[in-house]
Amino acid sequence: MKNKSYIIVLLLAFCMPGFSAKEALKSGIEISNLDLNVRPQDNFYRYVNGTWLEKTEIPSDKSSYGSFTELRDKARQDVLTIIEDLSEKEDLEEGSDEQKVRDLFRSYLDTDRVNSLGLEPIRENLEKIDSINSTKLLPEYLVESQKKGVSSLFNFWIDADSKIPTKYSVYFTQSGLGLPERSYYLDQSKKSKDIREAYLKHIEKMFSLANFETPAKDAAIVMRLETEIAKIHWTNVQRRDRDKTYNKLSTQQLIDLNPNFNWEIYLKAAGINSENEFILRELSYFSDLSSLLDSTDLENWKIYLKWKLLNSSASLLSKEFDELNFEFYGKKLNGTPQQEDRWKRGVNSVNQILGESVGKIYVSRHFKPEAKARMMELVENLREAYKQAIFDLDWMGHETKKQALKKLAKFTPKIGYPDKWRDYSELVVDPKDLVGNFKRASKFYYQRGVDKLGKPIDRSEWHMNPQTVNAYYNPTMNEIVFPAAILQPPFFNMEADDAVNYGGIGGVIGHEMGHGFDDQGSKSDGDGVLRNWWTEKDLEEFKSRTNQLVEQYSSYEPLEGEFINGELTLGENIGDLGGLTIAHRAYQLSLKENISKRIDGFSGEQRFFMGWAQVWAYKYRDEALRNRLLTDPHSPE
Repeated sequence: MKNKSYIIVLLLAFCMPGFSAKEALKSGIEISNLDLNVRPQDNFYRYVNGTWLEKTEIPSDKSSYGSFTELRDKARQDVLTIIEDLSEKEDLEEGSDEQKVRDLFRSYLDTDRVNSLGLEPIRENLEKIDSINSTKLLPEYLVESQKKGVSSLFNFWIDADSKIPTKYSVYFTQSGLGLPERSYYLDQSKKSKDIREAYLKHIEKMFSLANFETPAKDAAIVMRLETEIAKIHWTNVQRRDRDKTYNKLSTQQLIDLNPNFNWEIYLKAAGINSENEFILRELSYFSDLSSLLDSTDLENWKIYLKWKLLNSSASLLSKEFDELNFEFYGKKLNGTPQQEDRWKRGVNSVNQILGESVGKIYVSRHFKPEAKARMMELVENLREAYKQAIFDLDWMGHETKKQALKKLAKFTPKIGYPDKWRDYSELVVDPKDLVGNFKRASKFYYQRGVDKLGKPIDRSEWHMNPQTVNAYYNPTMNEIVFPAAILQPPFFNMEADDAVNYGGIGGVIGHEMGHGFDDQGSKSDGDGVLRNWWTEKDLEEFKSRTNQLVEQYSSYEPLEGEFINGELTLGENIGDLGGLTIAHRAYQLSLKENISKRIDGFSGEQRFFMGWAQVWAYKYRDEALRNRLLTDPHSPE
């Protein structure tokens, strides 16, 4: 019956005048989401998404909801199916990736065991802090803390050197806060004061639950210390500047900058003492930290370190700690009424720790080779559109254009999944040791980073899993990366006409390419070297245009009295504006001399912009939106 129906439809189609394969494609536009009571020229976003906005409620376990979260939920469900398939097998080889995935998930779902242990999984670490009897022992503990995944005063990681991207370097960065950002401690608005009061109470409750003798007094010590740390933190806007955050120091310069900290002990314990130079992102933070270390009593530091340990471990401890942690960070900070089901958080943990292991199976089930081929075609069409756009710029001179075109030609696209999968053979996973699994995973990734030092750059490495709904641009590699999970509707629809795909995933491709030419990405050349390749005149012309974008976005008021930070979001806004502009140009090039077909009553031009708008259908709880305005370099959808 199915075959007969198909043949009849095919015959009818070919009998229609002017039939082509293109006409069989869908528009890719969710017509049911449109609000036809709104004129598109009055409010295009609401015209495309109005009915969706009216009908959609944010799920009780989410602080925001939209196209991204819908896809992420689907990807998580797909990964759950993979885990469940593995969980049915009892004969998995010990030490295999499959065994590790199965047992990590089991350890997360074994709530009876987790609840019975209470504080026990971190008791040894708390006792270790108690045993610190001299500030000289602090450096060694801070290293041990980072190895176990506990953030404290500062952290480091290993990555390609921004000025010598053919070698790995050690980057140090500020840390140490329990609230999302310094302004939460320093802002004098009623909302900020309310959050600070709630945070102080939260620390006290956690200390009380952990049977501390003086929970209120200890909480006040933590709050005072974190406030002092916040005062010397750089702002998020300052931290965006790739020139100011590249400060390369020798070991002696590091010691001179922060003389009240024993760097020799720290570097040796960290396994990075063979390095002669280190990159500090926030230079003044480390010099100011020296004074804070000197003026703060050791016992106060110990209370602070206990809080960092307890706070970072809370979601993995017994129900009481987990729920108290969510009460503040989920409900108070982000307005989320209900915590996610345990299985959802378990899948998140598997993705976090063994992402490429499940990613390998995910790709085999959910990513078709033809999708990769079509994506490559889109990427190359956008590259050509960018090339033409650079040629056509009337404000950019010949020499800068020459460098820009060189960089464009060297963009490396990565699509779907890595060519080389991560080796997890050194990682031990125990189904009865949830906290231990996370500690061992943290140490595994720590050592994996340190082991890169002195070795050639691994250009095959990915920084996202295939099952991640996102994309990124990496300036030191000059690469644009698109995981498999984002290559689905509404971003990318294999069954749809080109217009919606250029407006959706084409805009995303253009966005990531655009990061190569935004206010920070443009500071690296085609080989990933952080250097100024602009003429002075062209750079001034560029800045005069980006300043207009800063002013425009800074005038937007998503919440009453709270505005978008145009400086913080500048890079992403350039990515959006440039990305959509180039995607539109690429779509026009793809038509050659043809006229786009009308599908669902809309022309290709209309469907292109509708494709972009529907990707950003999104809703926020006020608390989450406020948090985003303060901390996120992305503007709200």
